[in-house]
Amino acid sequence: MANKLQNEHSPYLKQHAHNPVHWMPWGEEALAKAKQENKLLIVSIGYSACHWCHVMERESFENEAIAETMNKFFVPIKIDREERPDVDQLYMIAVQLMTNAGGWPLNCICLPDGRPIYGGTYFKPHDWQQILLQIAKMWEETPDVAYDYAGKLTDSIHRVEKLPILEIPEEYSPLDLKEVILPWKQQFDFKEGGYARAPKFPLPNNWLFFLRYGFLAKDQEILDQVHFTLEKMALGGIYDQVGGGFARYSVDHHWHVPHFEKMLYDNGQLLSLYADAYQQKANPLYKRVIEETISWATREMLADNGGFYSALDADSEGVEGKYYTFTQEEINAVLGDDAPLFSAYFTTSEKGNWEEEHTNILHCAADSNQLISEAGFSEQEWEEYLKEIKAKLYAYREQRVRPGLDNKQLTTWNALLISGLLASYRSLGNDDYLNLAVSTASFLQENCNKGDVVLHQPEDSNRKIAGFLDDYAFTIAAFVELYEATFEEQYLLEAKRLSELAISYFYDAEQKTFFYTSNEGEQLIARKSEIMDNVIPASSSTFVRQLYKLGLYFDEENFIATADQLFANVVPQIKSYGSGYSNWAIQLLEKVFGTYEIALTGNNALEMRKELDRQYIPNKIVMGGTKSTIPLLSDKVGLESKAYLCQNKTCSLPQNSVEELMQLIHKSGEQTPKI
Repeated sequence: MANKLQNEHSPYLKQHAHNPVHWMPWGEEALAKAKQENKLLIVSIGYSACHWCHVMERESFENEAIAETMNKFFVPIKIDREERPDVDQLYMIAVQLMTNAGGWPLNCICLPDGRPIYGGTYFKPHDWQQILLQIAKMWEETPDVAYDYAGKLTDSIHRVEKLPILEIPEEYSPLDLKEVILPWKQQFDFKEGGYARAPKFPLPNNWLFFLRYGFLAKDQEILDQVHFTLEKMALGGIYDQVGGGFARYSVDHHWHVPHFEKMLYDNGQLLSLYADAYQQKANPLYKRVIEETISWATREMLADNGGFYSALDADSEGVEGKYYTFTQEEINAVLGDDAPLFSAYFTTSEKGNWEEEHTNILHCAADSNQLISEAGFSEQEWEEYLKEIKAKLYAYREQRVRPGLDNKQLTTWNALLISGLLASYRSLGNDDYLNLAVSTASFLQENCNKGDVVLHQPEDSNRKIAGFLDDYAFTIAAFVELYEATFEEQYLLEAKRLSELAISYFYDAEQKTFFYTSNEGEQLIARKSEIMDNVIPASSSTFVRQLYKLGLYFDEENFIATADQLFANVVPQIKSYGSGYSNWAIQLLEKVFGTYEIALTGNNALEMRKELDRQYIPNKIVMGGTKSTIPLLSDKVGLESKAYLCQNKTCSLPQNSVEELMQLIHKSGEQTPKI
């Protein structure tokens, strides 16, 4: 018999609908049942592409004896972390406080009121059964112990990421940046790229910071490490060399063996990173990665309604990576005479290059460029040849059972992809990428933007989940970028409107912080701020950065004052752990080096913007057109094409060309501080 997850729409929850565990979805019914029956809750959290979630399901949640224990003594609740990131956030903090570790599957045992008393991640079946029996006994015999511990732990949860309110400094100095950089770069892996640890995560926002810092501070060592890392990732097994797109992380030091799940949020951010890097250094490898990743997303992740799906599973047919790997016999059969060169380039062999015997993960040889040269290919010839043979292998791979698709359409992740598409459009000039970004924005407007509320995902027959701060922040960021790409003011005005809504829902004027959950949302055991940047930048850092931009566009002092205070509160934290505050660090860059406000007017404004985009200027906002309500543009617009460079409420004389504008920027750059 199916349990109460059978009517859910989340693929992850549906995966558990036929477990013998009497799972219930998170909601009032489950919480009321626990209180009425005086039972502890089991809050088990995961997501559909999570390999170890599948393992624990097979080993424990499909085990009749373990299921009987869970059903008898507990009220078991299953949660899709991507559908309810607010609940996941709280119990992740709890488990990290209890164990100094975290991850998924996340399993928390809680009082009937939801306060946690025990937790961890993956448990072996015997261990899980023993823990359940011990805690059930404790609850029956000494419940006061549980209540006492729950109170102390919940108090600790309230204190996590709660920052003191600090005085806003007159200015930020190069020393502030130096104190961030020096300890941070000690983590670099100069042999393999990234950081000297395994597993290796791409962490796009970290490398976006280093790219911008290296360029602005004229630090060639940092720039070299960024490009070295991006090349290593693009040539490694973490990148799908046949179909495009990146896996979530590499389990080893060499970017060789991926954890094969593909997430929309990773690939959206990596598009932005590689597009920025291509502007700074026109490496054809970056262009290939951008084009192939967008092709993958369009081909495999785009729904008929114009929005993008969330993720592809790591497993197919119950085996991790089966869809993505090849035997040498398969490669020889598919490619024929092309197989020897292909195999040398992608380091495949009869023995295999992975722990699974005779199995190959495609990743490029260290001497791949030399192989191309010795084979007699020009750069352009090789790109065309590679495209042809990859297409053959992809067609063969498509005959296999595909990994499971998580068909949730999340607002934040679609917004991240819009930003990646727009960065790619501005770097490569492909109008298809702009059109796709506009289409995805229309999907968000039609399905996730309901008047005065942004939804976390499109409403379904079960529930309507109000958006969290990240849903607002990343949508605002995408709309600001849509304006800069099109000069259509509707996007900028919508970004401003959503910002005002976000302040009303999420800002606490007394604590000078933004909470992750709305003041009109469900009341959980704690209301938390999300300050630290993770694989996805924090909702607070993202929103603060947009408030600064919109404050400049609209001369909105309240936006800037609000951002200034929270930024001042966070700055001391950046120095202690740069990687965990990389998006805040990007804002610190703009505080130290300044932001160029570039106005392009007249009938040729968009053409001038395209010309400007051939230059790498990371610390800028751009506006333009023939008419405008934006304060900075209102007295400059007209049919005549002119360019203005503004900073600190002062604008240059009108320039007749982008070339003249760049001369002003270079001259201004000579006055920038030395780190």
